[in-house]
Amino acid sequence: QQRTQERKRLRRALDQYDIPKFADFIEQKKLSPLTRRSPKTLQLNIGLYCNQSCSHCHVESSPSRTEMMTRKTAERVIQLLRRSSSIETVDLTGGAPELNPQFRFLVQEISKMGLEIIDRCNLTCLYEPGQEDLLEFLTLHKCHVVASLPCYEAENVNAQRGNNVFSKSIRALLDLNDAGFGVPNSSLLLDLVYNPIGATLPPPEDELEKVYKRELMERFGIRFNKLLCLNNMPIKRFCDYLYSRGELSSYMNLLFSQFNPEVVDGLMCRDLVSVDWKGDMFDCDFNQAVDLPMVSSTTSSRSAHSEQSTELKPSRLSVFDVDSLDELIDLKISTTSHCYGCTAGSGSS
Repeated sequence: QQRTQERKRLRRALDQYDIPKFADFIEQKKLSPLTRRSPKTLQLNIGLYCNQSCSHCHVESSPSRTEMMTRKTAERVIQLLRRSSSIETVDLTGGAPELNPQFRFLVQEISKMGLEIIDRCNLTCLYEPGQEDLLEFLTLHKCHVVASLPCYEAENVNAQRGNNVFSKSIRALLDLNDAGFGVPNSSLLLDLVYNPIGATLPPPEDELEKVYKRELMERFGIRFNKLLCLNNMPIKRFCDYLYSRGELSSYMNLLFSQFNPEVVDGLMCRDLVSVDWKGDMFDCDFNQAVDLPMVSSTTSSRSAHSEQSTELKPSRLSVFDVDSLDELIDLKISTTSHCYGCTAGSGSS
């Protein structure tokens, strides 16, 4: 019921400004259709439990969530990785993925394959009970830490991510630096993620990165490799936030007006497969969040969950339904209104 209400709100927001359906707009612009190439990244959302409850979270994670990937599903993922020739990176997310019982098993097994491992880290998880050796574990397995830090000032971070999160985040970044992450002449990568506090688009990534590096160094002595700027997706908590402030329609119009055709060929959904804690597969983490399934080749490409009219509802594809991720090549990608979030400005892929 909540998802249905959200879709109706987004549809009305598009109609108010006469914004076309995303798939129709791509076709009007004569851009290459959204189909999957050889998947290079497998993104695993291994559970929705998190020690934080951030206002912008598109999967609505919190300390009250109990959904967690099982060992059976984790083992199946490892099987698929061994059979999939094109995967280069495994991106572990949540929730707080480190707090999932399968996190260390997955990291250990993926490490044996020589694949890059990205850990989407909220930073404060380093100080949760039972995680005293987490930093040592991440170092041992050379995980690429991608950490959220929406600002270099305490007030903005705490407003979005919770009281006292900023001070813990700074402490964690200093500890990561001390372990060799993000410092010169080290192979241990530490990237930061910025997303706007409100209904705006991020500034140019290269310019903001320079500001972040200067401010974090001058204020705290913190180093990092890259800053990644993401647009806020008009789904889940952020959609509720926009709706409650009467800003949903104007934000959707902002995304549409800032459509950038140059980012379409590089959209992450073309090279990525997203898997949720149950093992169901999606075209991206945002589609996963709104339960918009991947369209299999045996069903109609028009989804009852998408913005397009439909005759057949696509069956769900699970990690237990395929023998290799290579089977997903050339499948059409499910789209809906939030896809404008990935094509606005510099994009969000």
